[in-house]
Amino acid sequence: DSTIMVETRYATARNFTGAPLPGYEGNRAYLRSEAAAALARVQRRLRSGGMGLKVFDGYRPVRATLGMVEWARRTDQMHFIRDGYIASRSRHNLGLAVDLTLVDLSMGGREVDMGTPYDTFSEAAHYANATGRTQRYRQLLRQAMESEGFKQYEMEWWHYSYEVPGDPV
Repeated sequence: DSTIMVETRYATARNFTGAPLPGYEGNRAYLRSEAAAALARVQRRLRSGGMGLKVFDGYRPVRATLGMVEWARRTDQMHFIRDGYIASRSRHNLGLAVDLTLVDLSMGGREVDMGTPYDTFSEAAHYANATGRTQRYRQLLRQAMESEGFKQYEMEWWHYSYEVPGDPV
């Protein structure tokens, strides 16, 4: 869906590692066809209410995932792996996970306040740790995504995995 905004952070230095990750070649996000079709349906639903999606990550090359793990080792940040913020294997590697946020189309596609920036590795980023308008935005995103078969990761408000029926993964 060309109306979905894309800002592939891992292709740039604007991510938690401070450097582009290996395997990202540009500002493009890929998903398996089933997940991509479901995400397009989410976008259509949100657009009818004046909102939209901005994708930060989709398919993640394995070498990028390994780069994240290596960054954690090199910077003595292994607690991010233990705490569940960085995974050595991810549904991103299968094209079945997406990191995203909501944008307000009436404001030119500006990101709404989700409480923390993308890739904040703290309890503040846990889905349930929001109040007021931020909580309502997180709920709107979750309801829209889950209505199309995505499952939300409680520790990161931005992370959703697509559940493929019959997929053993």
